[in-house]
Amino acid sequence: MSANAGATGFGPNPWQQTSWDWRAAGNFIGGGAGTGLLVSSAVLAGASPAAPWLTLAGLALVGLGLLCVWLEIGRPLRALHVFFNPRTSWMSREGFVALLLFPAGLLAMLGLGGWPWLTAGLALAFLYCQSRMLPAARGIPAWRPKLVTPLVFVTGLCEGCGVFLLLGLWHGRGSSAAMLLAGALVLVRLAVWLAYRRKVDASLAPRARAALNVAGRRLLIVGSVLPVLVLALGAGFTTGATQALLGAFAGACAAFAGAAMKYTLVTRASFNQGFALTKIPVRGARSTH
Repeated sequence: MSANAGATGFGPNPWQQTSWDWRAAGNFIGGGAGTGLLVSSAVLAGASPAAPWLTLAGLALVGLGLLCVWLEIGRPLRALHVFFNPRTSWMSREGFVALLLFPAGLLAMLGLGGWPWLTAGLALAFLYCQSRMLPAARGIPAWRPKLVTPLVFVTGLCEGCGVFLLLGLWHGRGSSAAMLLAGALVLVRLAVWLAYRRKVDASLAPRARAALNVAGRRLLIVGSVLPVLVLALGAGFTTGATQALLGAFAGACAAFAGAAMKYTLVTRASFNQGFALTKIPVRGARSTH
C-alpha cells in the first residue's frame, strides 16, 4: 500500500499550505493586539495623559502587522493589489479600513473630542475584517469553521487588553476595572476556543490536531487559568505597585498565549483537505455502476 493511503480510502494525505507563513501570522498577531489595545485605551484610559501614547502603541502594532504582510508580498508595488477586490476580499476590506484607522488615530492623539472612540470603532472594524480572512480559505479544515471568526476577534481584544495591563507598569491605569475586563475576555476566549475544538477536531489531519492540542494546553494554563487567578488576586489590591505588577503579569500571559495560538492556527495547523478514493481504479476492470 502507498504511504499516502489512509485508513478508510486511498489517496494523498492532507498537505500543509506554505503560502501563509510567520509573516501572515505576524499580521494577525500585530493587528489583533494593536486594535485590541486601541479599544482598551478608549474604554479604560479615557482622556488621561497616557492615552495618546497608548494610541500610538496600538497603531504601531497594527503597522507592524501590516509590515509583515508587505514582507510576505515581496515586491512593494504588488501591495497595491490588496485594494483591488473590496467586494469579495476581506483582506481588501482590511486594507481600506487601515487607510481610515491611521489618520483617525493620529487625530485622537491630538486630543480632539470623539476621535478616540471613532478610532476604537475603526479598530473593531479592522479586527472583524481580519477575523473573516481565515474562514474564507475553505480548503483548510482548521480555518473553515465559522467559530474561527469570533475566536480571532475575541483573541485580538484579549491580546490588546493584556498589552494594556502590561503597559500599566508605565501608564498606571491598570485598575480593577481593567482587570475585570481582561478576566472576562480571557474567559470568553476560552469558551470560544473549546467550542471551536469540539466543532473542528473530527476534520483535522493528525499533525494539525497535534499542533492545536499543544496550543490549547498553553491557552488553558498560561492564557486562561493563570491570568484569571492572578487577576482575582490583583483585584484585591485597590491601588499601588502590587496591583500594577500582578496585572502586568496576567496581561503578558494572556497576550502571549493568544499570540502563540494564532501563530499555530495560521502556520502549523494549516493542512489542506486532501482527498481519498474509496476504490482504486484498475485498468480493464468492469464498472459496477
